Amino acid sequence: MNGRITFWFEFASTYSYLSVMRFGELAAARNVAVTWKPFLLGPIFAAQGWDTSPFNIYPAKGRYMWRDMERICAARGLPFCCPDVFPQNGLMAARLALAAAEEDRIEPFTQAVFQAQFGEGADIADEGVLLGCLRKAGLGTGLMQRAQAPEIKSALRAQTEEAIAAGIFGAPSFTCGAELFWGDDRLEQALDHAAGTQI
Repeated sequence: MNGRITFWFEFASTYSYLSVMRFGELAAARNVAVTWKPFLLGPIFAAQGWDTSPFNIYPAKGRYMWRDMERICAARGLPFCCPDVFPQNGLMAARLALAAAEEDRIEPFTQAVFQAQFGEGADIADEGVLLGCLRKAGLGTGLMQRAQAPEIKSALRAQTEEAIAAGIFGAPSFTCGAELFWGDDRLEQALDHAAGTQI
């Protein structure tokens, strides 16, 4: 491998959907190894005095984001459907992603969850939706129980604390050593840095 990069994503994040659906392929093309790390933005937002997404706090920003998502998804051939509730509760999905990582299936599971949420408008806090995502990723439904294990819960808390320590303030984010890149529009730049082709 040319390099390594850590991909930080939050299941409630619209722009994480854009990166999740293309990250693996772009990283492989650059021979860059990826560490997938789900985390929770809630504690990060709370530390800034926010109790919801900034896209809800600032309506003009929110209106722009939804239209931006429509344009980008259309250009990339991705299905897009604004869910009824935003942001969604991605806690169980994040725990399941860590359980899926133990079986080396975090990427397909994560893609399935984002497709369900922003491609179909499904509620990713719903157990039935998550069971469908597990099946789509080729995983057994027994992972629902594994996701409730104390070590999985602790791992997610630790990853969120690690994200805070790394200075992460939004999702998606990418870290390569001490370098931080934020946003789907910085994905290629982050990968080029990891591959050693850009400062």
